Amino acid sequence: MQRRRFSREFKLEAVRLVQDRGVAVAQAARDLDVHENVLRKWIREAKADAQHAFPGHGQTRPEQLEIDRLRREVTKLKAERDILKRAAAFFAREAT
Repeated sequence: MQRRRFSREFKLEAVRLVQDRGVAVAQAARDLDVHENVLRKWIREAKADAQHAFPGHGQTRPEQLEIDRLRREVTKLKAERDILKRAAAFFAREAT
């Protein structure tokens, strides 16, 4: 059985159905043909960060973009550090 995927719009509308219209989570889940726990998870995610909830495929949250940028920077800094260590060792050998 293949995993079902839902669009960002579908998830936001499902959350609005529960929050704005006052429909019970269990009833909304039955109407939308999704598991109740899935709908509760969507509601939690929307409450945590409504603007960046459900980023979808290929889209990342700003926090993840920052993490990726910092990882690239760490890799670059480690390479620079290793070059400087080798240079210091080279000049230390020549000094003796």
